Amino acid sequence: MGALLKLTDAVLFLFFLVIALAAPLIDAQTCLPHSLFPQVIVDLKNWYSHEYGDYLVAEKPHFFVGIVWLELLFQWPLALLNLYGILGGKPWFNTTCLLYGASCITSMVAILSELLGSGKASDKLLMMYFPLLGLGVLAILRGLLPHSGNSTSAIGKRPLLGRKKRV
Repeated sequence: MGALLKLTDAVLFLFFLVIALAAPLIDAQTCLPHSLFPQVIVDLKNWYSHEYGDYLVAEKPHFFVGIVWLELLFQWPLALLNLYGILGGKPWFNTTCLLYGASCITSMVAILSELLGSGKASDKLLMMYFPLLGLGVLAILRGLLPHSGNSTSAIGKRPLLGRKKRV
């Protein structure tokens, strides 16, 4: 079970790290003025939108803008907390994983319903969104797994934040 927890935590750590960087830099451009972002970041979002044919990012339908606000105000802080929880082996990590997973799945079901129902989405675009649904499922499953019960990192064997194990 320990190896499964470490593998799951490592995969979630990578996903949460990507979310921690992409949400404020890329996704926030959906609902905030482009003048707030460096031109290279705006160009990156525009390239992505054209390369993958992401019409939701390009057209900004109201439901999608609402989901991005949910991501920025709720999911992004949870991703940051989860990064800290993984590194610090925090006992509340399971709870924040459950919260993140439930919110992520809810958002992805709405987005994927639009993409699949509209007939506009390419396979390439769907392959960008389906892993995010998988992230939500993995976060929920991790939240349901037992906590290791110590203050050591779930990735390593020693405390990462300077705390000693209690005996």
